[in-house]
Amino acid sequence: MASPLTGPVRVRFAPSPTGYLHVGGARTAIYNELLRRSLGGAFVLRIEDTDRARSDAAMTEQIKSALAWIGVEWDEGPFLQSERLGAHRAAAERLLAEGKAYPSFTTQEELGRQRREATATKGALRYRDVFGRPPAAEVERRLAAGEPYSVRFPLGEEDVVVRDFVRGEVTFKADVLDDFVILRSDGTPTYHLSVVCDDVDMGITHVIRGEDHLSNTPKHVALFRALGAEEPAFGHLPLILGADNKRLSKRTGATSVEELRDQGYLPQALYNYLALLGWSPGGDREVMSREEMVELFTAERLGASASVFDREKLAWMSSQYMSGLPLAELLPHLAPFLAAAGLAGAEGERLHRALEVHRTRAKTLVELAGYVQPYFRAELDYDRELCAKLLANPETSELVAALAQRYEALEPFDVETTEAALRRLAEERGVKAGAVIHPTRMALTGSQAGPPLFDVVAAMGRAATVRHLRAFAAFLRGAA
Repeated sequence: MASPLTGPVRVRFAPSPTGYLHVGGARTAIYNELLRRSLGGAFVLRIEDTDRARSDAAMTEQIKSALAWIGVEWDEGPFLQSERLGAHRAAAERLLAEGKAYPSFTTQEELGRQRREATATKGALRYRDVFGRPPAAEVERRLAAGEPYSVRFPLGEEDVVVRDFVRGEVTFKADVLDDFVILRSDGTPTYHLSVVCDDVDMGITHVIRGEDHLSNTPKHVALFRALGAEEPAFGHLPLILGADNKRLSKRTGATSVEELRDQGYLPQALYNYLALLGWSPGGDREVMSREEMVELFTAERLGASASVFDREKLAWMSSQYMSGLPLAELLPHLAPFLAAAGLAGAEGERLHRALEVHRTRAKTLVELAGYVQPYFRAELDYDRELCAKLLANPETSELVAALAQRYEALEPFDVETTEAALRRLAEERGVKAGAVIHPTRMALTGSQAGPPLFDVVAAMGRAATVRHLRAFAAFLRGAA
């Protein structure tokens, strides 16, 4: 068995195109990419689309798109498993010819009857105990008669030990193992045969996948050996849990990469967060570049305990990237959210200034687009409840109008001069600066809190600032 800690490696991510890319699948893809980039080799993308009833070509494109968005890069593929059915059937025929598999003539009706009887007696049905491999003479007779058959692979009477580089040594007792179908009676291969054939033919050395596949592993190990191939090193990742400590599901919120993208999380933040959801780089490091993760990644630091998908932690991670990314990297991700907020044409120096003022407060791109809206809108909607205290003071509208008049002639129009002008006005009118600052913030942003007010004023610029101040003064007079 290949060592999990030496390279080069050949790894694969093999999702089924039966739904959107789940965060658990994305994490698996990330670990495969990090292992390949840290040790060298190749990362293969394989689409396991042999479930004809549930597979959807559109989902294949969605998976590729989601992987590309999050930043996962593969070296080979995507390969469609459905295009390799001939090779899978040939492997089954070879195992049959070598006596390593056998034809099974048992019908679904017979199997169903035996299962019902086992259930009635609270027992478990093992195929090998009830039916087993038919005698050679019976096989010859039934084949000659043209009876349909499936191909079954027998598991031996010995325990199967899997050396898992995440979980350690896992033993599967022989009494819970059973013969299983590798080729259906209609000639279609089962998942177990297809995945092993593809791993053999693609030279896969390391398999990182979810723990839901752990119970399949003794079957796969036996098939690798029967095909004369060395089994890869296996690492089975634990589940990702929701806040209720149950398996993450739609009920606990967004579970797909695309849902999180649409909620405005940055892909760099999601990649970083998922990478840490089961892997420890050592120390207390959390926000890391891709290059740092590659340098620090080792399979031996993958944990065997389930992790909780913490939305607050993801939001925090996103906020770190929101404030730290160069604007040139941030803007392409922000563009669709600006368009959704009615700011498709927002660009230039004013946008850049507004982003620098607000991005340290934003956790998502949705929030950031909302923060910069006032900089480009001709009019703002003011909430009467939020403005209740301001409406209660009849002098507020006049103070706001007076500030608008002073700002209109102010030179230069920057943080220092706008603050000084506001404080002079307050002093002249015999009021505290807050009596002008609070309505000014509401006038410009429609909210009671935010970044330093005069950073907002300077970033918004003279024309928009004066326009909003006068509009707010009119609102106060009309609503009073």
